[in-house]
Amino acid sequence: MKFPYKINFYGIFIFTFVVFTLISASPAKQEKPSKKDDSRDKKIEELISKMTIEEKVGQLNFLVAGVVTGPTATPADPAKFTSLIKENKVGGFFNTYGADFTRQLQKVAVENTTHKIPLIFGADIIHGFRTIFPIPLGQAASWDMAEIERAERVATVEATAVGIHWNFAPMIDISRDPRWGRIAEGSGEDPYLGSMIAKARIYGMQGKDLSADNTMAACAKHFIAYGAAESGRDYNVADMSERTLRDIYLPPFIASIEAGVATMMPSFNEIDGMPATGNKFMLDSVLRKELGFEGLLVSDYGAINEMVNHGVAADSKEAAKLAIKAGVDMDMESYAYLTQLPQLIKEGKVNIETLNESVRRVLRLKYDLGLFDDPYKYSNASREKKEILAKDHLEAARTMAKKSIVLLKNENNLLPLSKDVKSIAVIGPLGDNKKELNGTWSFFGNENDPVSIIEGIKQKVSKNTKVLFAKGCEINTASTELFDEAIKTAENSDVVIMAVGEDASMSGEAASRATLDIPGVQLELIKAIHKTGKPIVVLLTSGRPLTINWVDENVPAILETWFLGTQTGNAIADVLFGDYNPSGKLPVTFPRSVGQVPFYYNHKNTGRPYDESKDPNNTWKYASRFIDVSNTPLYPFGYGLSYTTFEYSDIQLDKKQINPSEKIKVSVNVKNTGKVAGEEVVQLYIRDVVGSVTRPVKELKGFRKISLQPGETQAVAFEISANDLAFYNLDMTWGAEPGEFKVFVGTDSQNVKEAGFTLIK
Repeated sequence: MKFPYKINFYGIFIFTFVVFTLISASPAKQEKPSKKDDSRDKKIEELISKMTIEEKVGQLNFLVAGVVTGPTATPADPAKFTSLIKENKVGGFFNTYGADFTRQLQKVAVENTTHKIPLIFGADIIHGFRTIFPIPLGQAASWDMAEIERAERVATVEATAVGIHWNFAPMIDISRDPRWGRIAEGSGEDPYLGSMIAKARIYGMQGKDLSADNTMAACAKHFIAYGAAESGRDYNVADMSERTLRDIYLPPFIASIEAGVATMMPSFNEIDGMPATGNKFMLDSVLRKELGFEGLLVSDYGAINEMVNHGVAADSKEAAKLAIKAGVDMDMESYAYLTQLPQLIKEGKVNIETLNESVRRVLRLKYDLGLFDDPYKYSNASREKKEILAKDHLEAARTMAKKSIVLLKNENNLLPLSKDVKSIAVIGPLGDNKKELNGTWSFFGNENDPVSIIEGIKQKVSKNTKVLFAKGCEINTASTELFDEAIKTAENSDVVIMAVGEDASMSGEAASRATLDIPGVQLELIKAIHKTGKPIVVLLTSGRPLTINWVDENVPAILETWFLGTQTGNAIADVLFGDYNPSGKLPVTFPRSVGQVPFYYNHKNTGRPYDESKDPNNTWKYASRFIDVSNTPLYPFGYGLSYTTFEYSDIQLDKKQINPSEKIKVSVNVKNTGKVAGEEVVQLYIRDVVGSVTRPVKELKGFRKISLQPGETQAVAFEISANDLAFYNLDMTWGAEPGEFKVFVGTDSQNVKEAGFTLIK
């Protein structure tokens, strides 16, 4: 596989790596886990020298113990998997958990196999183990790296207590298309914010010592461009230029390598005609040789055999050859390596050293996790009882949940509500629901654990407040038979809180949607309640941006609450009644129509850009625009309101021009002009006005989350260097070009102050 440019990939990627780490260091920065000494490699080489080909291949076989996906405490056929362990045919298990059960399987491996090599247990712990945090897209809305890292720390403590060593997270795919269900699992549309979050999550999982019994190996996924699936349809083709691949989709993976991520996972999609699982150019030439990734690569579920469906392999044997030569070390649930690699080695179609290198990476990971020293260290029944749903874990989940909520609208300051209001009607299918609140990818959570929305409200209001409830409709059916009851309930209340949105299965893997509307008849329910004239607050539960134009135009208050997990009701009540002032900012653009997507703030300008502010009569036709909907988003990237207001001063620059060795200081004063304390995310964007290639209209390059008391003013400063201005030039070399630059600072990607400076030679 080759891109259509003859360039020095090695030099460019290494330079990119160095530069990017300079400009995107996480506020929660920690030391990378230290590498083991030579004793590790000596032990591994001794083992490899004694292993047969079949035993080596067994280490690369990674299986789900009895289910297609989701957790299992015991396999469907325990004897089958015990036999595979004894025959040295499996290196580890997927989504199998429980301190006692993992200890039982581990005992078979270290007491009943030739070389006593411990098993590794992995799982998808995407936003919490038993204590469920907001979905990752919701956490990204907090723009709070310390809390995101804390959430991963809690999840890791709980997961390692039940015997799990390895987490198939974080998902760091950038996505500009909310139709794609797995947008819920990532950090949104921006590579800078996504890179910061990738680091925070990896630090939270791996800590400073991977061999500690409460840390686990992270797995950055999916390499590469999975979030760019055509039409937003999961597993679909991703097709793009090399420039877009580098500018948008690679940065979070570069950041994850800098953070010391232990493992990575190739994506399901093809890129430039070759599925990622067999893409030697991307996995070996780029990821390993150019980016310097030294860790383990594990296939996604069944992805090796899926190359037959892609049409690049005739059968499982050809697929196994493509994958192992590309550098995929472990085969998750294809059985392709187990059944085909020994013969490929004997036929000379795969080199024995290629096999050995993959085995080394598997054994190194097990060694670095401390499994050779103590195979049972993660299978601790006393820890399991003590640390699941611990009090401080629930407190962390509540904090993360309330910081994830985004206030989209608050007309006439309807919010916060008084705790002494006489009566509140909670209406909607999610108002008294627990099951859906954990959201997608919450396999290990209990559906009865979440605090429901109505429970949270009842616990918050005064004892004299009546809290009424009416379901109104189901989430995704056409029936309106419950409307009358809901209307009567609303009429008997002083304020209505409408809990509407998606169910958990509508986002996540294999949950692409062709429309972004609120499902079922929920919008019709909102309209019916609106006719009562009662003040309405809409709580929008979703795993993606939804198109809510009517709601925005007609409902006075809207909160995007994502899927918030175990502490949903408490966190929402904290915000509704003013015990917490919402500070969330959107990590992804909310479109007006599905026809606008893919939609993202950092777009290019085109030769015929359209400025709606200069065309009030809508007469300018021959421009890059729609004739039936505005070019603007409903809510832009970085957007989010507060119960207070913030005033930004003009931007102050300490100089008007810099040379490549200098930095420019960008300062603004931010004042809390309201009556309550609040947090604000101050955002810095830049634009290269004229480049050798077209540049985005804005690019996020920094942000600060500050807290201000009423009337307080705080100076916020950023530094910009030539490294922040660098990009891939016309000849695909990396660097900053002299010329004019704009700098923007503001409350979101649209509402900004502007200044300019020049980079000189």
